[in-house]
Amino acid sequence: MTELTLTGLGALRKGIERTRSVWTLIVAIPLAVLALDPGRFTAIVRIALAALGSTLVYVAVEVVLIGFLKASGAEVVVARAFEGRERRMIVLAALLGGLAPFCSCEVIPFVAGLLAAGAPLSAVMAFWLSSPLIDPPTLFITAGVLGWGFAIAKALGAVALGLLGGFATSALIRRGAFANPLRPHSAGGCGGCGASPFADAKPVWRFWREARRREIFRIEGSRNAVFLVKWLGFAYLLEALLVTYVPAAMIGDLVGGEGFWAIVLGAFVGAPAYLNSYAAPPLVAGLMEQGMSAGAAMAFMIAGAVSSVPAMAAVWSLVGRSVFAAYLAFGVGGAIMIGAVFGALV
Repeated sequence: MTELTLTGLGALRKGIERTRSVWTLIVAIPLAVLALDPGRFTAIVRIALAALGSTLVYVAVEVVLIGFLKASGAEVVVARAFEGRERRMIVLAALLGGLAPFCSCEVIPFVAGLLAAGAPLSAVMAFWLSSPLIDPPTLFITAGVLGWGFAIAKALGAVALGLLGGFATSALIRRGAFANPLRPHSAGGCGGCGASPFADAKPVWRFWREARRREIFRIEGSRNAVFLVKWLGFAYLLEALLVTYVPAAMIGDLVGGEGFWAIVLGAFVGAPAYLNSYAAPPLVAGLMEQGMSAGAAMAFMIAGAVSSVPAMAAVWSLVGRSVFAAYLAFGVGGAIMIGAVFGALV
C-alpha cells in the first residue's frame, strides 16, 4: 500500500512538472485564447509567429556558433581572452549593447553564446541591460518624435545602466554572490552553457574531420535550437498577449504628474508593460502631452524595455533566481535613477 502511495505521488509530481513546462504553456496559452476570446486568436498567434520568424536568423547564428565552439574546443580559447580584463569587458559590453539592434528577446541567443564562451557574468549583465534600450534605428525614431535631447539622453542612459549593472554585479560576485548563476537544466544544459568535452585539449578548427566532434556539433546544435525556440516562442506569446489586451490608454491613465514619485510610478508602470522600440516614442509623446514629466517618461521607457514581461522571460530562461532578481533590481532601480537625473537636468 505504501509503495502504491509513493508511486502515485511520484506520478502526480511528474504530472505537475509537465504541466509547468514551457512547452505546455506554449500550447495552453493559444488554446485558452481560442476558448475564451476566439475573435483574437488569429491575431495573437500571428503576432507571436511573426516575431519569432524575425528572430530565427539570430537563433541560427547562435546555434552554429555554439556548435562550433563545443565541437572544436575553441570555447576555451575564447574564455581565456576574457581573463583579467573584466573591467574592459564591462565597458565594451555596455557600449556594444547600445549599438546592437536587438530587442529584449533577440538578445537571448547572443547572451547564451557569451555565457557559453566563458564571458564574465558582469559583462553579460552589462550587455543584457543596455541592449534592449537603444539601437541606431530607435535613436532616430526617438529623436524624430521626442527630440534629439531625449534620444541622446536615452542612449547615454542605456550605457550608464549597463555600466551600473555590470560593475554592481562584479562587486556582488567578489562578496560571494551568484555562486551558481546559470539555471540548471536536466536535459541538454542551459542552451549550450555546459562544459566542453574537449576543455583540456588543443582546439581542432576543422572539427568535421572527426566523427565524435561532428556528433557533438549535431547534438549541441539541436539542443540549443530547441532551447532557444522554446523560450523565444514563450516570450513572444506573452508579448502578443500584452499588445492585444493592455491598451496604451490604460497605461496613460496610471502615469502623470511631476516630482520624484511620478518618476518612481513611471518606472513601475513601465516595468511590466511591453514597449516596442519603435512604438514607444509616440506613446510616450502622447503621455507627456497629458502631463507626464520628462523624468517619468524616461523612467517609463527604460523600465519598459529592460523589465518588460518578455525581457524577464528571456532572463529567466538562462540564469538562476538570484541573477534574475539582480537584473530586475538593476533595471527598475536604474530607470528611476536615470529618470531622476534627466528630469533634474531638463
